[in-house]
Amino acid sequence: MKAGIHPPYHPVVFRDIASDFAFLTRSTATSEKTIDWEDGNTYPVIDVEISSASHPFYTGRARVLDTAGRVEQFERRYGKREAG
Repeated sequence: MKAGIHPPYHPVVFRDIASDFAFLTRSTATSEKTIDWEDGNTYPVIDVEISSASHPFYTGRARVLDTAGRVEQFERRYGKREAG
């Protein structure tokens, strides 16, 4: 990497406000807010709306669509397609 052209890359805590879950990683993002982490150090904290701890895809709480019911609803609304 070329020196002097990259933003500072440092430890940051991302905190999911929906599930009260936090994780420490490295990032170029910054924040004025800080948090005392489990290792005794203080890190900048960035609050996020959703993460793997609260996203339905990762938690298994995703809705399953009934595709047969959706087709029947479409046919009731717009009529069946005529063969031809």
